[in-house]
Amino acid sequence: MDSTPLIKIAVVGPESTGKSVTAEYLAKYFGTVCVPEYAREYCRHLHREYTMQDELNMFYGQLALERSLLPFARHNLLICDTMFLTIKVWCDHLFGYTPDVVLDELQMNRYDGYLLMDIDLPWVDDPLRDFPHLREHFMRVWHNELQAIGANYVVVSGVGQERVTHALEAVQTLFNQ
Repeated sequence: MDSTPLIKIAVVGPESTGKSVTAEYLAKYFGTVCVPEYAREYCRHLHREYTMQDELNMFYGQLALERSLLPFARHNLLICDTMFLTIKVWCDHLFGYTPDVVLDELQMNRYDGYLLMDIDLPWVDDPLRDFPHLREHFMRVWHNELQAIGANYVVVSGVGQERVTHALEAVQTLFNQ
């Protein structure tokens, strides 16, 4: 059994910044699993305004999904297409506060690195995206949230192959720390 600790990387950031594409690419490149964004599937069938209970459901769903995929991680690496800090960002924005259960989990559940996807990509409209006019605001929010938890993070910019190359370099840097 390999005693090397598992490295968990979360790909995070504002809407329409290439998180899912980047996370899936990285998982394939490194031959490991990608934990998908639970909220995306949850919201696909939600045809009403979000409630705090929805946010909590997505929080618990994301945690359960990640934990269920941990045994499938290979090469001591788990790539997460977002993580539950997203719930804090949305709760604060939509409701003005975040439930304690989410805040408590933020103190206990750490990731080794975060790739904060930059807003330098053009907005791609999607029924599950809500705030094209607030991308700069949410980029600042993500910086603040990651700094508040003392996250080891890198901003990933660029378009096309340049963006992927920057993401790969960031993950490889984490492996070498």
